[in-house]
Amino acid sequence: MTHVDTPSALDRAVACYTAMQRHFYDARRKLYREPGGGPGGFAFLWPFSQALAATVDLVALPLVRDRYLPDLADRLDGLERYWNPDSRPPAYDSGVRSWRAGGGDQFYDDNEWVGLALARAYQLTWDAAAIQRAWDVFEFVISGWDDDSSHASPGGVRWTRAEWNQDRNTVSTAPGALLALRLHEIHGEETYLDWARRMYEWVRSTLRSPEGLYWDHIDPAGKIEETYWSYNQGTMIGAGVLLHRATGEARYLEEAQETAAAALEYYARDDRLDAQRPAFNAIFFENLLLLDTVAADPRYRRTLRDYAERTWANQRDRETNLFTFDPGRPPELLHQAAMVRLFALLASD
Repeated sequence: MTHVDTPSALDRAVACYTAMQRHFYDARRKLYREPGGGPGGFAFLWPFSQALAATVDLVALPLVRDRYLPDLADRLDGLERYWNPDSRPPAYDSGVRSWRAGGGDQFYDDNEWVGLALARAYQLTWDAAAIQRAWDVFEFVISGWDDDSSHASPGGVRWTRAEWNQDRNTVSTAPGALLALRLHEIHGEETYLDWARRMYEWVRSTLRSPEGLYWDHIDPAGKIEETYWSYNQGTMIGAGVLLHRATGEARYLEEAQETAAAALEYYARDDRLDAQRPAFNAIFFENLLLLDTVAADPRYRRTLRDYAERTWANQRDRETNLFTFDPGRPPELLHQAAMVRLFALLASD
């Protein structure tokens, strides 16, 4: 009988990435195309940010670093097509800009995901342009801090700069704290640490539920949307870990561990983890494994491995290595990038 080796996590990360590039990538324009995408048929910034993060994840793996460094340079070039230098402060639009038109509304969370990937890219490559954009993104993020005293629970970062929505979200505030902490790691400026504390404490005091998990958002009138998205748990775990690392205060680590325990218990019931979007779970596990580096718990990596294995077995087209999660819908860049990220996380052990 012929023995067939099970592909390693690295093999799977590479296979997912290769499929992503083959199916979605426009090499001439250094952008991703996607049905139902933004201007020109190109992907919106949110899925592009996760493709960028997936590329950074591969560059972070020593065995394949050199292979993917040129790809990272291409991602950074393509990213500039979203940059709006005319807004004040400047930021990334939600879609690709052209000489004829802008790229749509600007979202604080989308910019934060980009900023986090840029900060990591800088730490891996010392690319001065990448860290400059990360600084620029942070200036945009703090411009979205809510200081309207007429709002319920003033504070928090708004979800979008657009006037049609004034919600303050966990997903637009906790990643802002993470970005501030990454910039503090790089440059040591206390302003970043002060902002990180402020953002973290607002989310914890405003959007933490009695179950120890984080709700989605609060509107100006004080109505809370109580969905438990996995990436919201992850970003608060990660912010707690990095605050502990920056300050030495034990309570931040304890709070991260409490959130992790509550999240693992919640998502273990009724297939709740599998019901989340893969991109949300990739961000959740990225931060859960960050916690594992300072407070090891075998459940963290085991839960990631089991989820990734199930998804590989059940959601993947074996001919193309593309993943689908919604019946009747074609493969999506956001989901494919998430699968690269999940297996790259497993390969980082």
